Amino acid sequence: MIRYKKEFKQSLVEMHNQGRSYTDLSDEYGPSVDSIRNWVKLYAVHKVDGEKWTQADVNALQKENDKLREELEILKRAAVLLSKYN
Repeated sequence: MIRYKKEFKQSLVEMHNQGRSYTDLSDEYGPSVDSIRNWVKLYAVHKVDGEKWTQADVNALQKENDKLREELEILKRAAVLLSKYN
C-alpha cells in the first residue's frame, strides 16, 4: 500500500475544493477516487465557536482525550492503593 505525505493529500484536497473532480485528480496523480474522497472529508474545515477545525484535528483530540482518560483511571487506582498504606 502506498503512503502519501500529508502535504500531498492536502494539495489534492485544495485542488478538489477549487473544482477539480475526484476522477481527474486520481487519473493525474495516482491515488484512488475513494482515497481522495476520504481525504476531502478528513481535511474539511468546520467552524466551531469561531475556531476552524478539520476532522483530522478532531480525531487527534479524541485520541488524546482517550489516552488522558486511561491515565486518569490508572492514577485513581494508584491513589486508592496508596491510601490503604498510609
